[in-house]
Amino acid sequence: MKEGPDIAGLAALIGDPARANMLSALMAGMALTAGELAGEAGVTPQTASGHLARLVDAGLLLVEVQGRHRYYRIAGPDVAEALETLDVLAARTGRLRARPGPKDDAMREARRCYDHLAGARGVALFDALVAAGHIAHGPDGFAPTPAGRARFAAEGIDMAGLDARRRPICRACLDWSERRPHLAGSLGAALMNMILARGWAKADRKVRAIRFTAEGAAAFEAFLRPPAKLPRSTAR
Repeated sequence: MKEGPDIAGLAALIGDPARANMLSALMAGMALTAGELAGEAGVTPQTASGHLARLVDAGLLLVEVQGRHRYYRIAGPDVAEALETLDVLAARTGRLRARPGPKDDAMREARRCYDHLAGARGVALFDALVAAGHIAHGPDGFAPTPAGRARFAAEGIDMAGLDARRRPICRACLDWSERRPHLAGSLGAALMNMILARGWAKADRKVRAIRFTAEGAAAFEAFLRPPAKLPRSTAR
């Protein structure tokens, strides 16, 4: 009998087309009902319920009950990271879906990858933070520098709170469309929340695209150019 993790069993769960479509839909970071996920997978609600039960039992999804509705979401960052890696591998090996139309261009510009910003704007954010010396690569991977910690705190991000989490603060995630890294980890999630909270962009519930307003795009570009001198106080 073989010992160790059952990679084949897990791969079979993820590899089913209906379940793969459900997982992909949930990578937008929003909780969805079984009915909504049935539509994403192109199956009946009854069939979707069976698929979702298997994904919950495997620890890939969590389910929350609110009234008559059951909402499903990705179980955690480790599951999202595995799915991101599969996205990159599929793109690198040429396993791409047919272009669905104009929405695909929006996905390539900016999309939500679980809880952080991906696409061209996500890569631009990563590049800008590295160029400014606000994140840097060290022995344990990328991490905020002292100057970066001051910058992020000045923007209202609770760095002590991020430090207290078990999740890595920074992680370079290879973007499937740009083939260059975007920023994942708890800092990537905090910056995504900041972008949405400031109204620079809105998440499209039907697809993973993040749509920047004209004013928001200008504000985002300004954010990529950090102030020459950080304020002494980090209070907002």
